[in-house]
Amino acid sequence: MSVPRSHFESALHRENEPALPAIVSATGLVAELGNTIIRNSRFTSPPPIPSPTGQRPHEHRVSSSTSRVDIGHFDPLGVEELRRTLSKSSGAPSEPGHSAESSRQTYTKQAGTSDTLEDSFNFEHVLREVLKKPDGTDTKSRELGVLFDQLRVVGKGAAASFQPTLGSIFNPLDILRAIQSFRHPHMRTIVNGFQGVVRPGEMLLVLGRPGSGCSTLLKVLANQRHEFELVEGDIHYNSLSPDDIRLLHRGDVQYCPEHDIHFPTLTVEQTVSFAAKSRAPRARADGLTRKGYWTDVTDILTTVFGLRNVRKSPVGDAALRGVSGGEKKRVSISESLATRSLVTCWDNSTRGLDASTAVEYVRALRIATDIARLATIVTFSQAGESLYATFDKICLIYEGRMVYFGPANQAKQYFIDMGYVPANRQTTADFLVAVTDPYGRVAREGMTIIPATAAEFEEYYKKSGAMKSNQADMDSFREHYVGKQHLISAFQESTRAERSRHTNLKSPYMTSIPMQIRAVMVRRIQILRGSLAAQVINVIAFVLQAIILGTTYLELSTNTSDFYSRGGVIFFAVFLPGLFAMSEIPSLFAQRPIIQRQKKLAMYHPFVEAIALTLVDIPVTFFIVTIFSIILYFLVGLQRSAGQFFVFLLFELVIALFSKSLFRMIASAFKAEAPAQCAAGIIVLAVALYTGYFIPQASMIGALRWISYINPGRYSFEALLVNEFHTINGLCGIFVPSGPGYDNFPQANKACITVGSQPGDLYVDGNRFVQLSFGYSYGHLWRDFGIVMAFGVFFAVLLLVFSEYNTSLTGQTSRTLFKRGSRTPAVLDSTSQTSSTDEEKTRISSTVGSESDSRREEVLDIKSTLIEPGRVTNVFTWRNISYEISGKLLLNDVSGFVAPGKLTALMGESGAGKTTLLNVLAERTDVGVVSGDRFVNGHPLSADFQAQTGYCQQTDTHMPTMTVREALLFSAKLRRPLSVSMEEKEAYVDNCLAVCGLDAYRDAVVGSLSAEYKKRTTIGVELAAKPKLLLFLDEPTSGLDSQSAWAIVSFLRSLANSGQAILCTIHQPSAELFQVFDRLLLLRKGGETVYFGDVGSNAATVIQYFERNGSRPCEAHENPAEFILDAIGAGTTAYCAIDWYHVWQRSAECNLLESDIDGIHAKGRSIAPVSASIGSAFATPWLYQTWTLLMRNFADHWRDPTYLMAKLVLNVAAGLFMGFTFFKRNETLEGAQDKLYSIYVATIISVPLANQLQVVFLRLRDIYEIRERPSKMYAWSALVTSQVLVELPWNTLGSTLFFFCWYWTVGFQSDRGAYTYLVLGVLFPVYYTTIGQAVAAMSPTAEIAGIVFSFLFSFVLTFNGVLQPYSKLGWWRWMYRMSPFTYLIEGLAAQVLGGHQIRCSATELAVVQPPSGYSCIAYLGSFVSAAGGYLVNPDATINCEYCSESTADDWLERVFNIKYTHRWRNVGILCAFIVFNIAMVYLCTYLFRVRTYGKTKSFLKSGGFRMGKDKKTGGKRNIDSSKTVDSDSQ
Repeated sequence: MSVPRSHFESALHRENEPALPAIVSATGLVAELGNTIIRNSRFTSPPPIPSPTGQRPHEHRVSSSTSRVDIGHFDPLGVEELRRTLSKSSGAPSEPGHSAESSRQTYTKQAGTSDTLEDSFNFEHVLREVLKKPDGTDTKSRELGVLFDQLRVVGKGAAASFQPTLGSIFNPLDILRAIQSFRHPHMRTIVNGFQGVVRPGEMLLVLGRPGSGCSTLLKVLANQRHEFELVEGDIHYNSLSPDDIRLLHRGDVQYCPEHDIHFPTLTVEQTVSFAAKSRAPRARADGLTRKGYWTDVTDILTTVFGLRNVRKSPVGDAALRGVSGGEKKRVSISESLATRSLVTCWDNSTRGLDASTAVEYVRALRIATDIARLATIVTFSQAGESLYATFDKICLIYEGRMVYFGPANQAKQYFIDMGYVPANRQTTADFLVAVTDPYGRVAREGMTIIPATAAEFEEYYKKSGAMKSNQADMDSFREHYVGKQHLISAFQESTRAERSRHTNLKSPYMTSIPMQIRAVMVRRIQILRGSLAAQVINVIAFVLQAIILGTTYLELSTNTSDFYSRGGVIFFAVFLPGLFAMSEIPSLFAQRPIIQRQKKLAMYHPFVEAIALTLVDIPVTFFIVTIFSIILYFLVGLQRSAGQFFVFLLFELVIALFSKSLFRMIASAFKAEAPAQCAAGIIVLAVALYTGYFIPQASMIGALRWISYINPGRYSFEALLVNEFHTINGLCGIFVPSGPGYDNFPQANKACITVGSQPGDLYVDGNRFVQLSFGYSYGHLWRDFGIVMAFGVFFAVLLLVFSEYNTSLTGQTSRTLFKRGSRTPAVLDSTSQTSSTDEEKTRISSTVGSESDSRREEVLDIKSTLIEPGRVTNVFTWRNISYEISGKLLLNDVSGFVAPGKLTALMGESGAGKTTLLNVLAERTDVGVVSGDRFVNGHPLSADFQAQTGYCQQTDTHMPTMTVREALLFSAKLRRPLSVSMEEKEAYVDNCLAVCGLDAYRDAVVGSLSAEYKKRTTIGVELAAKPKLLLFLDEPTSGLDSQSAWAIVSFLRSLANSGQAILCTIHQPSAELFQVFDRLLLLRKGGETVYFGDVGSNAATVIQYFERNGSRPCEAHENPAEFILDAIGAGTTAYCAIDWYHVWQRSAECNLLESDIDGIHAKGRSIAPVSASIGSAFATPWLYQTWTLLMRNFADHWRDPTYLMAKLVLNVAAGLFMGFTFFKRNETLEGAQDKLYSIYVATIISVPLANQLQVVFLRLRDIYEIRERPSKMYAWSALVTSQVLVELPWNTLGSTLFFFCWYWTVGFQSDRGAYTYLVLGVLFPVYYTTIGQAVAAMSPTAEIAGIVFSFLFSFVLTFNGVLQPYSKLGWWRWMYRMSPFTYLIEGLAAQVLGGHQIRCSATELAVVQPPSGYSCIAYLGSFVSAAGGYLVNPDATINCEYCSESTADDWLERVFNIKYTHRWRNVGILCAFIVFNIAMVYLCTYLFRVRTYGKTKSFLKSGGFRMGKDKKTGGKRNIDSSKTVDSDSQ
C-alpha cells in the first residue's frame, strides 16, 4: 500500500510556496459531497485527478478494492431509493445556463455511464470530484493546518486524587489538606517540548503507551484546554489563534472521544440528520435546498458507513436495546463527519470496530483529508499495517516526551537505525510503541550504547535529521501561513459565506438561533416519540389525580362550612404541578453529557435545548393541564361561569409551566443530581408553607415572611382563591348558639363563627372572607398573573443562563482516584513532581507498571500457581444454533465446539452476530426465539452452567466506587463456595491482580480507571471466580493498546495451555495476536458460518482454505485476520462475488466439524455427565450473599459523600426551615392548627428523599441485571435486602437530625418527645425508604419512578384527614383508612397536642349579644354544654365571648377524627404498612424484573431448548420480548 509523499520530503524546497494551494479546495467534505454525488451518481470509471499542491497522487492501497461499492451490496431497495433520490435531485439546475445535467454530460465523455442497478458507484471518484468548486457559489476556500511549538501541558497531580468519603469531608486534617491543595495545587507536566505541524491534507497518527499523553495532545490540539491547569507554547491554526478558534470557529476544530454518547431513543437517521442540519452551510451548489442538503448528507453517510439497514433503529444504550457496538461507533463517525470540521482529532475512534470496518473508516478519513484538505489527527490503541500505511506523519510519545515526529514511512527505519529491531511479523505501529516499553523492545545484536530512557530518546531525536526536517517544515508553514492578515480575512469571509444570514458574526455556530431552536425542537419531539412511556404515565397520573381529588371534594356547596375545603382544592391545584415537575430532574442530568459534547462541536447553543424543551412542552402541558382542570373543576363544583373557569385554566397552565422551568433551572444550576434533589425538596417545602394556605401571611414570623413575597405559588393561590370566592355569598353553616331551644331567638342574638360574617347577616361574602382570612383582594387578580408570569420569565432566563454555562457534571475527573490512605506504587509515582502521566487517562508509568526481570519471573511464578494443569477436561459443543428476534434472523445454523486447552477465536465484521452467539451459548439471552442444541461432553447443560463459566462482557460494568481488589474479591467471595477459605480466596485474588497487571492499581477506584484498566478489571473479576468449564470473553482487547492486548491474549494462551477452554470474540487482531489462537469461528452478516477449524501455523490452514476456494492470494506481509475479512467481503463498502456460507456448507471442513462433534458426543456419553459443582443455584448461602452485598453497599454510600450530604443537608435544612416557620406556636386555636400543619408538612420531605434513593436503587439494579445476575453471583432477593438495609441507617440519621432541628423549634414539650422521635425519627424513614424502593422496583427509569411516587404520595397527602377532614371525605373514607399517613399524623398530632388546653385569641372568639335580661351563661350555657368550648365572660350581659374549643383533644377528635388513645395502635398499623412496603419491594422486583427471567430458566430446565437430544435441528424456545438484550448484531 503506497501513501502520499509527506510534506517533510519537500519541506526544504518551498521557499516560493504560495499562500494558498493552487487548486481551490471545497468548503467542506460533506457539504459538497452531496452535490457531487447528485451530479455523478452513475459514473463508474474515474478519470485521473491531479493531486493538490505539495502532495503525490493518491494511489490505491492493498484493500483498495473495497473503495468500489457495488450498489447491490447494500440493501437493494434502500440503495435504489437513494439512487432515485439523487437522480431526481440531479435534474435541478444550479444556475441559468448551467445545469447538473450538463455537468453530468461533461463527465460522461470521460467516464461513460450506465443506468443499470448492477453498476458500481465509485466513492473515491465522487470524493475527488469535490475538488471542483461548486457551481453557483462564491464561497472562498476553507482549510486549516495546525502548528505547535514547544508545547507544554500541566495538570493537577495526584495529591488530591483520593476517593472522597463522608469522613473526609468532616475530617479536619483532610479539610486543611484540601485548603492547602486549593491554594497550592500539586502540579505535574503531562507533555513537554512538543513541536510539529499538520498541514491541510495531512494525516498524523499519534502513538504511545497508555498514559504517555496521546489523548492530552489530541485535546490540546483540538483546543479543549479547560481540564488542564496550564498550556504553554505556541499553537497556530494557520493564522488563527486558539482564542480565535474558541470564540469564532469552535466547530472547525473538533475532538472526538472514544466513547459514544447519543440520545438513546433517537434513531440512527435522526441522529445523523440532526448533525448535518445543525452545521448545514448557507452556500450550497445546484440550487439545493437546506432540507435537501441534510437529507442527501444523511443518505450518503448512512450508506457509506453501512447504516442504511438500521436507519430507523434507535441508537440505544445500556437500558434500551439499539444498534450494535460497532454500528454505534459508525453513528458517532457519521455524526462527526456531518458537522464538517477542518481539523479533527479522533481519539481511539476504531474501538469496537472490526478490522475490515476500521480499515474502511481510516481510508474514508484518508480520502476526505486528501480531497477536502482537512487536517486529521488520530490515535489508535491498535493499528494494523494497512491502517498505518494510510498516514503521512507519525508522532511517537514516550512518557510525555516526543521522541519522533516525522514521515510515517521513515519511522520504522529510524528506530532500527537507533538500535532496535521489530519482532517477527510485528506491525510497524506495534514496533514503534514497543520501543517505548523497556521490557517490550528488542535491541539489535551488538548494540551496547543505545537510548533507554524517555529523556535519552528525546535527546537522540533532537539531534536527528528527522528533527531538522520537522523544523524546516514548521518554518515553511510559519512563513507562509502564520500571522497573515489576508489569510485571516479570507477565512473569515468564507465563514461568513457559510453561515446563515442572521447568525452573529462573532458566534462559532453555523446556523442562527431561530434555526437552532427549530432544529432542536424537532429533535425534542422525536425524543418524546421515542420515550412515550413517561409521557403516558404522566398523563395517566394527572387524570387519576384529578378524578381522585375531584371526588374527594365532590360537589362542594357554597355553604360557609365548605369554605376551607374550597381553599384546600385550590391549594392542591397549585401544589401538585410542582410536585410532579420534580420528576424531570433525573432525565435532565442524563442528557447533560450529550449536550456538553454537542456544544463543543458548535452544533447549537446549550440554552437552545432549554428553549426547545420549554416550547415543545407547552402543547403537551396544555393538553395535560386542560384535562386535569376540566375534571377537577367540574367534579368539585367550583364556580361555573366561563370567565372563572378560563381564569382557573389559565393559571393552572402558567403554574405548570413555571413549575417545570423552576425545577429545570434547579437541575441546570447544579453539577450533581443529589444536591439538585436536595434543593428541589427545600423549595417544595417553601412553596407549600408560604403559599398562605397553612399560614396566612399576617401570621408568618417576620424573619421569614419575605419568602412569601418571592413565592410564585403564593400569588397563584391568591389569584385562584379570589377568582373562586369573588362570586360566592355563602349561607352561614354554623351559628352560635344553635340547636334545640334557640330556634325562637332572633338572628340578632346569634353569631356566625365564619370569618367575615356580619352581625345579624345569614350570609358571608366571599370577598370579605378571603380579605380577613388571608389578606387577599380580587383587585390583585391580574396583578398576580403578571407577577407569576414575571417569575416564569425569570426562571426561564435563569434556566437559559445555567444551561449555557453549566454543562459539566460532578465526578468528571480525568484523574485516577485511589482509596484513602493507599500507598501503592501508582499513588507514590503520580505524586512525584517529576512524573509525567496522562492527565485524562492517568495510567501507571513505565517506572511503576513495567516489570523488572525479577518481577516478570515473579509473575510467571504466579501464573503457574494460578493455572492448574488438567483442571478442565470437558468439551462444550453447540449444533445448529439459530436465533430470531422480532422476525429478524440473527444467527443461522451455527455449529462448533470449544475443547480444553484450546483458544478459540470468534471473528466477523460488526453486526455479524458475534456477541449474540456468545450470549446464546452462555445462556444470557432473554428475548427472541432460540433453536439448536448445546452440550457438555454430549450431556445436557447442568443447572449451574452459568456459575461454572466466566463471561467477560464487552461493556465494563462495575460498581464505580469499589477498588480493583475489592471488585475481584467480591467476585471470589460470592462465586466460589464457602468451603474455600477466605485466605485462599484473597491469595488467589492477589495472584489475579498480578497476572492482569493490576497490582499497582489494586486500591484504585474502578469508576475512575481508563478503558484499558477497566477491561483488565473485567477479566480479573471473571478469573477470580475460577471458572470450571469455560471462559467466554467478548472483545477483551477492544480499546487496548497493542502491548496490553498482547499481554491479555498471551495470558489467555497460558490459561488455555493449562487446559482452560476459552471462546473469545476479537475485532482487530494483529498478525501476531491472531497466530496465538488455535481455532477460528468466522461469521458473516446474518450470523452465518463462513469457517470453523484450525488456524494453523502462521495462519496457513485458514489462509489455504480461502485461497483454495476462490479468494485472492494473501500477500506475504498481510495480516491474515484482515485478509480473511477482506476475502469474505466484510465491511460496509466491500464487495464479494463468492457466497462463502454456501462454500462452507459444501466443504470438507464442515463435514469434519460434524464428525468431530459426533465423536465428542460419543466419547462424552460413555462417562458420567458433569455434575453441578454447587448444591443450589448459587455458590454461597443467602445470608452470606446478603451480608457481602450489604458491606459493599455501605462502602459505596460512604464513598459517595455527595449523595449522603444531600440527604443529610435536606433533612437539616427542612427541619430548621419548618421549625422556624412555625416558631414557638402558642396554645391558641390557630397555634394548635399550626402545630398540626407542621406535622402534616413534615411528611412532604419524603418526596425528594425518596427520589434521591430511587436513583441509587436503580443504578445498583442495573449493575446486577447487566453483569451479576447472568453470572449467578447472588440471588435477587439478597440484593433487594441489602438495598433496603443500607438506606435505613442513613435515612434514620437524617430524620434524627430533622427531629432535633424541628421539634423544639416549633414549641413542642420535651416530655412528649420520645414517642414523637420513635414515629418520626425511626418509623417514618423506614416507611418512605421502603415505599420509595417499592416504586423504583416497578419502574424502568428514575423519571418514571419519580412520577409514580409523586402520584402515590398525592394519595396519602389527600386522604390523611387534615386538608379534607374525615367527616367530609364521603365515599373516599375507605382511602382514609388505607392511607398510612392517617396513622402517622394521628399518632404524632395526638401525642404532641393531646391533653392541652386551648385558649382562643381575641380574633378567634365569637361575640354574641344575649337577649335583654340574660347573662352570657344563662343564654349560652346549654349550647356550650352540648357543643363544647367555653365562655370567657359567663357573667356578662353583653358581648358574650365564646371560644368554640376548650381542649385540643376535643378539637382533634371532632374535626379530624384524631384520638389520643389510638397512639400505640397507630404505631402498630404503621409497622404493618412498613412490612407491606418491604413485601412490595420484593414482589415488584420479582414481577417486573425477575419473573420472565425465571420462567425462561424453568422452561429451559424442562427441555424447552431440547439440550438432551442429539439432533441436528433442535427445538425452539420463546423468550419474553419485554426484556433487554445487548447483542452485537442488533
